[in-house]
Amino acid sequence: MKINVNGKPQELKSGSLSDTLAELGYGDAKIATAVNAEFIPAALRDTYALTEGDELEILAPMQGG
Repeated sequence: MKINVNGKPQELKSGSLSDTLAELGYGDAKIATAVNAEFIPAALRDTYALTEGDELEILAPMQGG
């Protein structure tokens, strides 16, 4: 399946958002996710199915002051 991850095209095997994150190396990382500009809570990642052409944004927390 082809999707864009943070603006870059990716070819992935996974279908669910949680499987995709694991395939991309994020595993249990504390991140925020959005698909097609819609925030997806961590609790829904196991059941959220990605489809061809989706736009996935992965955001990691940043420290600052």
